[in-house]
Amino acid sequence: MKYTIDKKEQYCNFTLNEEKIDTALAPALKSELITMAAEGHRNMILDISGVKYVDSSGLSALLVGNRAFTEVGGIFVIVGSQEHVLKLVKISQLEKVLYLVPTLEEAVDAIFMHEIESELGDEESED
Repeated sequence: MKYTIDKKEQYCNFTLNEEKIDTALAPALKSELITMAAEGHRNMILDISGVKYVDSSGLSALLVGNRAFTEVGGIFVIVGSQEHVLKLVKISQLEKVLYLVPTLEEAVDAIFMHEIESELGDEESED
């Protein structure tokens, strides 16, 4: 699996450099996302702008990533979905589960908003 990871203070930007997320690639992607969450990274941006095809095992990998980062109190944002990928997500009715945005800037904004909301929630629960 070809990818790059850019670690920032508030998030990691995981860019997948593959054209397909299918049965051959999905297990490695799941493993990498779970490992990143287990290592203490709370927020993940998964850039799939180069991905042209996703099958059901690919969708499963995205859901595993979403769950892994949600469980650690973070957010999992998918950026750059191409038309075919968006169609499959909508057919599978996962647009309400997965956080999809078109640009990296919007993904970064979503992470910062999530962090602010988390901090406000922590303050309210202390009162």
